[in-house]
Amino acid sequence: MVQISRSNANSLRKPFQDIVRLPMTPLNVLPEDDVDLDFSDVFGPLPTQASEHADSDDPRSAVVSPVASEMVFDNPAIICRRSHSLVGPSESVDLGEEGHGAAEEKLKELSHETAVLKKDIEDNGVSLKAIGIEDFQVLKVVGQGAFAKVYQVRKIGSSEIFAMKVMRKDKIVEKNHAEYMNAEREILTKVDHPFIVQLRYSFQTKYRLYLVLDFVNGGHLFFQLYRQGLFREDLARIYAAEIVSAVSHLHANGIMHRDLKPENILLDAEGHAMLTDFGLAKEFDETTRSNSMCGTLEYMAPEILLAKGHDKAADWWSVGILLYEMLTGKPPFVGGNRQKMQQKIIKDKIKLPTFLSSDAHSLLKGLLQKEASRRLGSGPGGSEAIKSHKWFKSINWKKLEAREIRPSFLPEVAGMQCTANFEDCWTNMSVADSPAASPKCSDNPFLGFTYVRPAASFLKSG
Repeated sequence: MVQISRSNANSLRKPFQDIVRLPMTPLNVLPEDDVDLDFSDVFGPLPTQASEHADSDDPRSAVVSPVASEMVFDNPAIICRRSHSLVGPSESVDLGEEGHGAAEEKLKELSHETAVLKKDIEDNGVSLKAIGIEDFQVLKVVGQGAFAKVYQVRKIGSSEIFAMKVMRKDKIVEKNHAEYMNAEREILTKVDHPFIVQLRYSFQTKYRLYLVLDFVNGGHLFFQLYRQGLFREDLARIYAAEIVSAVSHLHANGIMHRDLKPENILLDAEGHAMLTDFGLAKEFDETTRSNSMCGTLEYMAPEILLAKGHDKAADWWSVGILLYEMLTGKPPFVGGNRQKMQQKIIKDKIKLPTFLSSDAHSLLKGLLQKEASRRLGSGPGGSEAIKSHKWFKSINWKKLEAREIRPSFLPEVAGMQCTANFEDCWTNMSVADSPAASPKCSDNPFLGFTYVRPAASFLKSG
């Protein structure tokens, strides 16, 4: 993401008839040290600034708006202070007075495997060359989360640029989230879609896990939404269609994302939406429901908050919130502390602005049904009920998934190495502490983590 002055930002604005419409407001987000567990932002958290309108009860839910309880659609406010991804209830590792030493002992208890070696693996009988940290040159830091750091890297001996997500095993074990990290890696190996960021390689050393993904450098959808304001319906329709296509692919493969929000949608250099961050994703079957409290509050479905158990319909609620935010500039349920926001999500009726088309009203009402069984996309037809909705009438889904429909907005990207759409506080950070190969050890708590994506993958030839 890019820091821009108000004067420069105004010069980037497009007229009402063009892409967007909305006066600029200061960006205002939660400091990183206020984050306990943040699976969001695979490509880096949002910038940090002090809040001028923080709610006294709960600083996580402050809104840049003169009156938080009012819906002002002629000049909609942007949510600039965001809740963070969470998951619970979950058994934690009690470190007590032993601190990180206990975490290391916990790692030894999880499994006993021989030293971590770089060796070839097989995929359907085809030998694939394994990859290690020594195969990459670190270029820039592009993000940092609760227990992960993300680097822009170049594969040595080639011009290929990737994003390398590096996670500390001790931090993962402290939070008792090894299963989520293993699930993220496992799920990423199963998805192959034009609007989902692809995992290229995964490997580990004694102390760290590594995910090497496509480097997508057009910025978060949230950043562009903040920068541009709210999107015109024709542009929002393309983004929404690409997101629906990606989520449909996940559901068809038995995967719920469970943390859909603008920060987890990236734009590539051609302006296409790319879904990322599978830290809270989960595999499911049609006969079971999940009981975890997970996601980001503004985008959580009512059934998650009510602990009724949830299924893939919870993703369609989040898509509805995303679409509402793209079209109006903010999510429908905002303001107050976390408890008040939860009550709004569970009880308040959706307020639809009059400047939206009747077809947009219809789609939003269908996606934002509080009763999951009545929600659009939850029936036997699944995502086809959404794709065939009249708001998407102009979308040719085959052309869309062939990436033949181009969004009218193009992010400013000057080549694959460009990091202009990432926050300066990360890209200016020294890479002196870049990841290095750990010494060989006799313990490995993450079995079978190594992965090399076959060359036949969708984006490999793109």
